[in-house]
Amino acid sequence: MNPFAYLFQDRKANRGNIKGQLVLFMFRLVQLINRSMVAKVILFPYLMFYRFFVEWSLGIELPRKLTAGKGLIIYHGQALVVNQGVVLGENCVLRNSVTIGHKKLADGNFSGCPRIGNNVDIGANVCIIGDVTIGDNVIIGAGAVVVKNIPANSVAVGNPARIIEQKTTITETIITTGA
Repeated sequence: MNPFAYLFQDRKANRGNIKGQLVLFMFRLVQLINRSMVAKVILFPYLMFYRFFVEWSLGIELPRKLTAGKGLIIYHGQALVVNQGVVLGENCVLRNSVTIGHKKLADGNFSGCPRIGNNVDIGANVCIIGDVTIGDNVIIGAGAVVVKNIPANSVAVGNPARIIEQKTTITETIITTGA
């Protein structure tokens, strides 16, 4: 992917959301800069500006080492914290006050970070912590606390999060019923 297309890969998904477009453009630029030590040295002032403006002023922590697929959407980006070890799939939606990261274990070490699939919609005030995997096409309701894996095509809500609905695709239905 050419650098220009890389910088604007989230623009279409955030249509009408100027703040989301700006933050994600700046985030993708920081990721490009992070690929080269020379770029990091030359563009160090921009890295500091990104940290001050996006993280401190806007309250959105998207570290430059974060792995995020294309089409990332940020709605009402305030108090959004994502650990740099998290892996976000394509077309994920993050809302305000979401926290995604590792947790401290009893032995003093830290767990792994969450891996989030494609087309995942994360509601406001959701906390996803620990070494968990969220499947594709999952909806996590507002205020949920996710500490266990969530399979694909599910809807999860509550504290702790529990699956209230699991959708099956037509092909899965045909295979299981023999139709």
